[in-house]
Amino acid sequence: MSDGDGIAFARRMWADDAASRALGMEATTVEGDHAVVTMTVRDDMVNGHGICHGGIVFTLADSCFALACNSQGRLTVAAGADVSFTAPARLGDVLVAEGRVRSTSGRSGITDVTVTRAADGQVVAEFRGRSRTLERT
Repeated sequence: MSDGDGIAFARRMWADDAASRALGMEATTVEGDHAVVTMTVRDDMVNGHGICHGGIVFTLADSCFALACNSQGRLTVAAGADVSFTAPARLGDVLVAEGRVRSTSGRSGITDVTVTRAADGQVVAEFRGRSRTLERT
């Protein structure tokens, strides 16, 4: 499969992703082993401390992870993930998730995603996802 086919595969997956669409996410970059996804923090995403709920930040990173992993053109899902929150995001902040596949071996892979605030570049979260390709290569 060519890089273009893999990117088309990931874009089709994204087009069918109702959850990411409902949260207002936009895929701004989809390349081989690399993706960038943005999202604006809305009032329904803010928790009782007045900051963006960690689950929402995780979901943004997870969606970016999915795009990067699937850009190889093979049906790939999460096998697990860890996230570290480093700074709060607040109502109105535009968050930028940038993900890169770091390694693949057989059907397993590792992808890192950094979530930043667009206004100042502050890192909000670091996410490491472990993937599993369901289709044999």
